[in-house]
Amino acid sequence: MMHEPGYRFLSGERVLLRPVERADLPSIRKWANDPDIRCLTGEVTPMTEKGADEWFEKISNDPGRVWFVIVVQESGKLIGETGLLRMFPAWRTTDLSIIIGEKEAWRQGYGSEAIHLLLDYAFGYLNFHRVAIGVVGFNQRALRFYEKVGFKREGIQRDGYFFNHRYSDFVMMSILEDEYRSLQIEPRDKEGALANG
Repeated sequence: MMHEPGYRFLSGERVLLRPVERADLPSIRKWANDPDIRCLTGEVTPMTEKGADEWFEKISNDPGRVWFVIVVQESGKLIGETGLLRMFPAWRTTDLSIIIGEKEAWRQGYGSEAIHLLLDYAFGYLNFHRVAIGVVGFNQRALRFYEKVGFKREGIQRDGYFFNHRYSDFVMMSILEDEYRSLQIEPRDKEGALANG
């Protein structure tokens, strides 16, 4: 899926984040139904065309959520989705989700750049103090990735995740605004697919 030239909300060196449009739904539906991605997101029911429309309406009208698609600037290719959810300004806290849905985009550093754009937006524009994420315990690549960008493990939900006949722990992680600002790192991590939320 190509983006409209110049249509961007957050822009990095190689990727940009822009609001989700209805035309993006075929890609999002494809990722939601992909077995390799579902095992990391916990989706257990198929996303139909109607379901994708309902999801779009939900994210468009939820004041506690802001959602973007991830686009490669050079090619205009749509490669994933990311956003903030369960935003609670009174406590200055929110959760984060990111999925690199196109497998050829895994391990290219796009996820690292996208998460830095989103964290900069959360801390520098929306004035959040804490950003959290839950990571499936067996997803070691994602755990390494989040630790590399500054997230810290803060607890485990024992057997908090179930997929394909087995339980797994759910690792709770977070990053605080001063921790993020003190890192001052460039978005160059090369870890692979990310899928949590």
